[in-house]
Amino acid sequence: VGRKSEDSLFDEAIATFEDDGGAYDHRDADGFIKLNALRLRMQASRR
Repeated sequence: VGRKSEDSLFDEAIATFEDDGGAYDHRDADGFIKLNALRLRMQASRR
């Protein structure tokens, strides 16, 4: 099943972590992991 739309936000050129033209910086993952871990630590401390 497939869908097509002129208004699609999906860009096949950056849908990869290999050759994305610099759209994704692997260092960004570190910040995401830290923020998500903070949420989980706060949730655990309230139990």
